[in-house]
Amino acid sequence: MPKTLPVVDISAPICCAPLAAGSMTSDDAVALALRLKALADPVRLQLMSMLMGARLGEVNASDLACAVGVSGGTASHHLNQLRNAGLVASERRGVNIFYRAEPENLEALRRVLDTCC
Repeated sequence: MPKTLPVVDISAPICCAPLAAGSMTSDDAVALALRLKALADPVRLQLMSMLMGARLGEVNASDLACAVGVSGGTASHHLNQLRNAGLVASERRGVNIFYRAEPENLEALRRVLDTCC
C-alpha cells in the first residue's frame, strides 16, 4: 500500500531554525521541502524572477504566461503552486488575476538556507 503524503499548511511564513543550526524536526523538514519543491521547476523560477523584478510590483497572469512561453492554463497551474507555497499572492480584478511576490516569505526561506547563522 502506498504511503500517503502529509498535509501541511505551507502558506504561512517559514519559522524554523536555519539548516546550519543543527537537527531539524520532521515537521519543519516537510514544510521546508514542500516550499523548495514549489520552486524546483524552471518555469516557476522564471515566474518568480519576473515577479521579483516587476517594476509595478505585480503582473497580470496572461502577461506572465506570454513572457515564459506557456499557455494560460499551464501558467495558472505553476502560479497556483507558488501561491500555495506562500511565495506569491494573487488578486482578482474583473477577469484578470494579478500576481506579486511575497518578499517576507522569500526572505524567511533565504534565512533558513543561510549557512552563516
